[in-house]
Parts: sequence; structure tokens; C-alpha cells
Amino acid sequence: MIYLPIAEMPVNVALILLVSGAVGFVSGLVGVGGGFIMTPTLMFLGVPPPVAVATGASQIAATSFSGIMTQTRRKSVDWRMGMLLSIGGILGSASGVWLFEQLLRLGQLDLLISLLYLVLLSSVGGLMLAENYQIWRGRKTRGVSILRRPARTIAHTLPLRMAFPRSGLYISVIPPLVLGYGVGALSGVMGIGGGFILIPAMIYLLRMPTNVVVGTSLFQVLIVSSLVVILQSARTQTVDLVLAALLMLGGVFGAQLGALVGARLNNEQVRGILGALLVAASLFFLYELVSPPAERFVLAGGLW
Repeated sequence: MIYLPIAEMPVNVALILLVSGAVGFVSGLVGVGGGFIMTPTLMFLGVPPPVAVATGASQIAATSFSGIMTQTRRKSVDWRMGMLLSIGGILGSASGVWLFEQLLRLGQLDLLISLLYLVLLSSVGGLMLAENYQIWRGRKTRGVSILRRPARTIAHTLPLRMAFPRSGLYISVIPPLVLGYGVGALSGVMGIGGGFILIPAMIYLLRMPTNVVVGTSLFQVLIVSSLVVILQSARTQTVDLVLAALLMLGGVFGAQLGALVGARLNNEQVRGILGALLVAASLFFLYELVSPPAERFVLAGGLW
């Protein structure tokens, strides 16, 4: 057992390492930061939501760094697209941390986090599972991936277009900047990397090829999550360094293992796994919202 000074509670070191390793494995496997699993898991273990959100971002940054090392060796990162997404993410994360601070002082943070997780995870996960089901049923042309259908999107028609040679695209810079901003804002409020939103958006909205989506997503998640940790430490003092160290230690090893396993899976299998994880996590938050609390009234001190 070890005592967490900011969370003000003891935790089992082996359990934290096991959980962070499992989340890191998922991160390396499907290219997401894993915050949508880590944050609710920490809250389930009794960590106060503000500390879970702020500290979870540190684990996301560590696993993303570990995962991107593997993706770089495979040349699976579109650095130009990643920089645009990161610029938007930096601005969005600053806005998200500011909103986090205001909601924390008003006492409405816990409810908003649960509602956002429920809506985002269920909608994105449901769409991904529905598409995989259609592929499995053979409703799409055999041998043609639904991810590469030739239809143009708004990204191809807006002004300020730029070439992205690694992805084979010539699209407007506006959608990547807006997408990065939205993901950054959610990261600041919810303690997530945003990969579960970023990856489908890059595939369906920007029409990026799947082989560069995971690595590019991890690059943006790394930049945004690192900034969120710094901002949360400075503005809300809710980052528990002891817990962060344990999460990063387990997450880095798990991410490397997940990246090795992910290389053996095809695109449909990766999307199916991610979709199932999102739906399962959304069901957890639905249960948390509708189940009666253990305590009807809670006295909180400090920021929470």
C-alpha cells in the first residue's frame, strides 16, 4: 500500500500497476490514449474525480509517447497532419482546463464528466460496431474497405487547402484545426486523450488511410495530454505525482505490448475492439448515473 498525498487515500501499488498496464495495452493496440478507461477506473477505485481526470492525463501522455515510438519505426505517422491537429489541440486544452476549473468550483464537475462520457462513448462506439456488423454481413462490396470510399467530404471543399503527402490528401486545414481544438477541450475537461473521437473523425471526415491514423492520433494525444497535465498542475493542483508515476510506469510497458499485438490485427478487428470497449465503458457510466449513491450527502473540502 502507498499513500496518495493529493487524492488523500491509500492504494494498492500492484493493483494500480496492473490497471495502468492494461490501459496501456489498449492504447498501443488501437491507438487511443486510454483515458476513457483509466479515468472511470480510477473513480471506481475511489480516487476523487478531479484528481482522476487531471492525473489520468499523465498516464495518457506516457502511453502515447511509448506507442508513437513504435509507430515512428513503422513510418506510420503523418507529421504535417499531426502538427495541425496539435495546434488546435493546444488552444482547445487551454479552454478545457479553464472550464474544468470553473465547474470544479461550482460543484458540477462530476455530473458533467459522467454525462459527457455516456454520450460520447455510446455514440462513437455504437457507430463503429454498426459498421463492422455491416461489413461482417457482406453489405459492402467485397474487397473494398468502407473506410476508403471515394465520396468527398467538407474537408475537400473548404478553402486553405494543403497537401499531405504521407496520407495522400489535399484538403483544407480548417477541419483538422477545428477537430484538434474540440479534442483538446474534451481532454482538458474529461482527462482523456480523445483518440476514440479523433481516430473515427480522421478516417471518416478527413479520409485519412488507416495505416497512418493510429500513429498520427498518438502524436496529437501526446502533445495535448502533456499540456493538460501542466495546466492542471498550475491552475487546479489536482495532479497527484505519486499516482501519476505509478500510472506511467505500468502504462509504458503495456503500450509496447499492445502495439506488437495490434500489428497482427486487420483494420476491421481493431475498429471492432475499440467499438466494443467504448460501448462497455458507456454502460458503466449509465449504471453510475441511474444507481442510487452510497451516501446521500458528502462533505467536500478544498477544490473538491
